[in-house]
Amino acid sequence: MPHSAASHRRGNILTTTTFRSLGILPETAEALEAVGIITPFPIQEMTLPVALAGNDVIGQAKTGTGKTLGFGLPLLERVVVAADVDAGRASADQLTDAPQALVVVPTRELCQQVTNDLLTAGKVRNVRVAAIYGGRAYEPQVEQLKKGVDVVVGTPGRLLDLAGQKKLNLKRVRALVLDEADEMLDLGFLPDVEKIMAMLPVKRQTMLFSATMPGAVIGLARRYMSQPTHISASSPDDLGATVANTTQHIFRAHSMDKPELVSRILQADGRGLAMIFCRTKRTAADVAEQLEKRGFASGAVHGDLGQGAREQALRAFRNGKVDVLVCTDVAARGIDVEGVTHVINYQTPEDEKTYLHRIGRTGRAGAYGTAITLVDWDDIPRWQLINKALDLPFNDPEETYSTSPHLYELLGIPAGTKGVLPRAERTRAGLDAEAVEDLGETGGRGGGAARGGRRPGGHQAAPVEDRPARTRTPRQRRRTRGGEAAGPVTPVAGTSAEAAAAVSAPETADAVRPAPRRRRRTRSGPAQGEAAVAAQPAVAAEPAAPAEPAAPVEAVTPAPVTPAPVTPVPPTGVTEAEAPRAPRRRTRKATAEVPAPATAPDAEETAKAAPRRRTRKAVAEPVAAEAVAAEPVAAVATVGSAAEEAPKAPRRRTRKATAEVPPPATAPDAEETAKAAPRRRTRKAAAVEADAG
Repeated sequence: MPHSAASHRRGNILTTTTFRSLGILPETAEALEAVGIITPFPIQEMTLPVALAGNDVIGQAKTGTGKTLGFGLPLLERVVVAADVDAGRASADQLTDAPQALVVVPTRELCQQVTNDLLTAGKVRNVRVAAIYGGRAYEPQVEQLKKGVDVVVGTPGRLLDLAGQKKLNLKRVRALVLDEADEMLDLGFLPDVEKIMAMLPVKRQTMLFSATMPGAVIGLARRYMSQPTHISASSPDDLGATVANTTQHIFRAHSMDKPELVSRILQADGRGLAMIFCRTKRTAADVAEQLEKRGFASGAVHGDLGQGAREQALRAFRNGKVDVLVCTDVAARGIDVEGVTHVINYQTPEDEKTYLHRIGRTGRAGAYGTAITLVDWDDIPRWQLINKALDLPFNDPEETYSTSPHLYELLGIPAGTKGVLPRAERTRAGLDAEAVEDLGETGGRGGGAARGGRRPGGHQAAPVEDRPARTRTPRQRRRTRGGEAAGPVTPVAGTSAEAAAAVSAPETADAVRPAPRRRRRTRSGPAQGEAAVAAQPAVAAEPAAPAEPAAPVEAVTPAPVTPAPVTPVPPTGVTEAEAPRAPRRRTRKATAEVPAPATAPDAEETAKAAPRRRTRKAVAEPVAAEAVAAEPVAAVATVGSAAEEAPKAPRRRTRKATAEVPPPATAPDAEETAKAAPRRRTRKAAAVEADAG
């Protein structure tokens, strides 16, 4: 609300009437006089007597003429607080913590403005006023309602949310005010307003205030108001739709020259605070950024910013830390900042109502202001419609550039002014000097972060290094097709000296090769490698010529280097059913019979009794089993010999050399044993035949 200087100017208009003479409470008049408000505006003088009597009122007046106190003072008079009980004007049973008055506004900025005015007027009586609007956390507002409020000022969306959650009780409301009803109609809030009005008691006082009254608003008033009194007020010396104290300039400007043009207008003589209006959010953000680069202390208010950033810019503007506020039409209503001397329409407004509300941010409460509108060539038809509706003399705007002489002359711009603010004049603290309030926002609109790397709500984005450390080892995915595990394993040397002396290269490769993954299907399974390791001889083997793999021999004792458990020597009397089977049935594996360490004929018969390579089970002779039990040491040597004669390759497609170790017997016995080997297709080394001879 205006302060003492404005009140003196208002006193020049109506010097015989004061707020005390209009019949308001002494405590309310005292609170207004404390801030220099003594005499009323015409809309206030005409509205107060009717509204204080409890009648419904439709108030219409130009923007900036004091409509807020026109409905605010009657609203405060109908609220019963503890001060009224102490003064004897009410009884204690009339006190309640539920809201007794409700004000519905279209925008958050207007909600804050009305709340501040009501708090100022009701300060002496200690009237509790709560602002309920979106963009803030629910919890503080709910806590405030639980503690008790007398007047609620809010936007339709948040009011419906809290009323639907049973957090807001509207059953005790005695007075309802719809402020800027035409704007709520334009924003599509009218259905929400009707839902809110359906929750209120039928017997109540309803007041509707706006600068313009479209037909839909009048229809709303007829449905929900009882015999309303329509009051349209203006000053005697203020004719026309616009305020006479506001000087208007209309220029036809090119869009690429507008930043330079605005920068020079902002350096005009006597320029105080300035507001720049844009049609789109992107344009508002871009203009604010360009002005900041040119040295001006600027802030932005538009829908893509979070509520914290919007309030930060408005506080900085009111406190003088920022002298240029670039905004969209969300700030065209309800922004009442003292000292705004210039309003610049960077883009042509949509209609005449928007134009009136924009330029109404200056020239308020009897002060003087300057309104400048920059019209693009494409917007000439739009502006001509606005000009005709408001009956203005600017049908054909003059073509103007940043270097036009008439621009400097009309606006009082010093000669030689450039589009960059001199460093000596950069005395404002800037937007960053105003702290961002943490509102606990519920999820703001829009995309990009706000200025300075902040998120739309003013919160700083969390750096990457502040994220919690990973607590789980990530899953390692590797391809095995054609890889090391899927392809054939290359034979490698043993891992120790003892293993190198005990096993051959192919057997060592089978022993150290890791078992394949269970979900893969390969022909060579882990059991095959275990059988090959179990059949390792005690002496070094001699390589033989490549041959078809023969049947592996059953393990007797564990090898020195065995990565997996080895099958022990079976006891005497082991039958062929008890012999170990291959772990996977689809792999054909043959088991070999352990020959007994007997004479040459016995060894020959044992070798002949060995099953064929493609059989799945090995046939063990009882005589051979008894011989093994009788002479275990010889059996070990014989088993080693048989294993050297017929090793099992890890994969059937790979040809691997096998080595034969001569058994610890005489030359004739070794020769007969070698001849008795089943289906020999391998070439023996010459050294073995020589030893046998």
